[in-house]
Amino acid sequence: MHAKLRLYILVILIMGFGIGLILYKHFALGFPLLPDDKKSVWTIEARIDFTARGEPVVVSFALPPQTPEIVFLKEDFASPDYGFSEITSPAGRRAQWSKRTATGPQTAYYRLSLYETEKIVPVQLTDDLPPEPEKPEFDEVIKTAAITLLEQVHGRSANTEIFTRELITTLNSKAPSQNQSLLLNEKSSEDYKTHLIINLLAMEGISARIVRGLYLEDGRRRQSLINFIEVYIGGQWLLFNQNSGVHGKPENFLIWQRGDQSLLDVVGGKNSQASFSIIKNMHSTRNLVVSDGMNKQAGLVDFSIYSLPIEQQNAFKMILLLPIGALIVVIMRLLIGIRTSGTFMPILIALALIQTTLLTGIIIFLSVVGIGLLIRSYLSRLNLLFVARISAVIIVVIAIIASISIISNKLGLDQAMTVTFFPMIILSWTIERMSVLWEEDGPREVFIQGGGSLLTAVIAYLFMTNRTVEYLSFNFPELMLVNLALILVLGQYTGYRLTELYRFHSLERRNASGER
Repeated sequence: MHAKLRLYILVILIMGFGIGLILYKHFALGFPLLPDDKKSVWTIEARIDFTARGEPVVVSFALPPQTPEIVFLKEDFASPDYGFSEITSPAGRRAQWSKRTATGPQTAYYRLSLYETEKIVPVQLTDDLPPEPEKPEFDEVIKTAAITLLEQVHGRSANTEIFTRELITTLNSKAPSQNQSLLLNEKSSEDYKTHLIINLLAMEGISARIVRGLYLEDGRRRQSLINFIEVYIGGQWLLFNQNSGVHGKPENFLIWQRGDQSLLDVVGGKNSQASFSIIKNMHSTRNLVVSDGMNKQAGLVDFSIYSLPIEQQNAFKMILLLPIGALIVVIMRLLIGIRTSGTFMPILIALALIQTTLLTGIIIFLSVVGIGLLIRSYLSRLNLLFVARISAVIIVVIAIIASISIISNKLGLDQAMTVTFFPMIILSWTIERMSVLWEEDGPREVFIQGGGSLLTAVIAYLFMTNRTVEYLSFNFPELMLVNLALILVLGQYTGYRLTELYRFHSLERRNASGER
């Protein structure tokens, strides 16, 4: 009882640890559970144009902030003969190009590739505290209209969030009142509307700031940044659409800049402007996550198979399939009751079938073992010692495999040429073991164990060549721990096997008829 308890505790620990690592890689690191999972990778190109005046030039351009839900894959900066540096300050990141002298039209480029993660970022209080809002200085007419509008909105709201939404909705009304028309004239720009909303909120003691961003839409060219309003409410910044009052960040919206600092500053130039082009590409989620994990030196990625050279990774793709084959052998032998020639022989046959394809591998296996048994029966008549006999069988197996490869090459059958991947020593030992089994128990037992080995190998082959199983075994090697736990549990099974139930089925029917 104590031994079983220790085993169950060990199984729970192993399986829990394995499943825990798998869930961590999936939810925390973003590893997909399916091989065909893809993500949209957005490539944004910002083009900066201006005309230089023949004097020293300094170009400063705001860069987007890095957030937990966005992964930056690659950033590129390009400009003709300009010096470049990236400057980080409390206000955010900025790119700076500089040149001693320049004349005429100039162009600089910034390109960013990114994708959105599916991580759930918990809402938490921010450390980005706002300064005390400064009351705007309006003339008496505008100030009176603003106070009247704020009083109307205040009466229709219960808290700061509702007040902000009602204020924006009122300003964007299709049937504006006299006060709204006075505050927001027909010729006002989007920037004017943004600053008007921020000033009106400041009059109520509410801190707000401008947010600029881009809608990520495939194939868009010559786009400009769109203004949003971010309001400090309840210890966190809440984003509002300044045209509709809708709260929250829209889908596929990239925040490029926060605060009232300019997007683009050009010293030594004129007629400056920045435009944005966007294109979307689909990439494998697994490749994106691995690349991001290697860049961030995540422990489960940096100290993993992905850090090995490609040649070793390809070898482990095959090696990590062995636990799947081992689990199939355990199920076939302990639960179903299939007899095989040894424990590991079916796994090795399955590996060989992967290299040669199923039908070709079965034909080659049967041919080599059949010819080997005939030659082994002849060698047994020569009264050779065991070591000499098995060594002779090894040489014969090599000769058979070489002959099959040469004939296949002449016939143009490339699949059969991969027969060299067969474990020749195991084949030789199998031939020797089956020949001894033939002598001791007869041909029936040879066909039962040989057929059981081949059947188990075929079933293992079908699982090991499944694309999803192959993907999971390589990208989630923690599955080995789950396999180990299952094998330990199955190792305690002492009940009837399926073949035994079938064998005793007729006896059960006789007992049932006798009772009647």
